[in-house]
Formats: sequence, C-alpha cells, structure tokens
Amino acid sequence: MNIDEHLKRLNKSKFRSSFHLKEKDKLYIQEKGLETIERHAYDFINKRLAPSHILNDGHQTPMKGHPVFISEHATATCCRKCLEKWYHIPQNRNLSKEEIDFIVSLIMAWIKQEIKK
Repeated sequence: MNIDEHLKRLNKSKFRSSFHLKEKDKLYIQEKGLETIERHAYDFINKRLAPSHILNDGHQTPMKGHPVFISEHATATCCRKCLEKWYHIPQNRNLSKEEIDFIVSLIMAWIKQEIKK
C-alpha cells in the first residue's frame, strides 16, 4: 500500500479525518518551511515513537502545539498501539530506519495535503 492509499484509508475513519491544521499551524509551516517541519517530524518520531518501550505510550503525542503532532493523530502515527493497529508495525522493538522514513513520509504527505486546503 502506498502513501496515497494509506491517506485514503485514514480519511474513511471518522476519528482520523476529524483532524485538520489550523490557520496558525499553516502560518507556522509557511514561516519555517517544509524542510524544517520534516526535520521536526524526524526528531519527534525518533524521540517519542522509535524506542522499543515508551513509558507513556498512547499519551506521548500532544493534541496541539505543532503541526506534526496534529498530523500524527490524523495519520495514526501517534503511538505504538496505533502503529500496530493501522500499519502492523509490532510494538516492543525499536523502529527500523525504513519504518521511521515511512512514518515521516506519511506525516509530510498529510501536511502537504492539508496546506492545499
């Protein structure tokens, strides 16, 4: 399944499709640029999602405060439980580089889709 297919599938979820970037998020992205936002995404994923054991899994991603956080909820990449449910990425092991790249690609595709709206 490619990124577009995942986004279409997520869009069918009432919960996942309820997340949208606010105007201040879009302004932040415009001010910082997509490359910076992507670096932030890698940083957040590496620190909050990639380790094999996360003490507060399911609660580590805020619901606001950064466009990447909103995107993580919209793309079901907010916690290891969601990664397992939506993408069959097992819990209790470190994420691979390929998995991290996939997650960031999905986040960035969602953000790009949102800023066009």
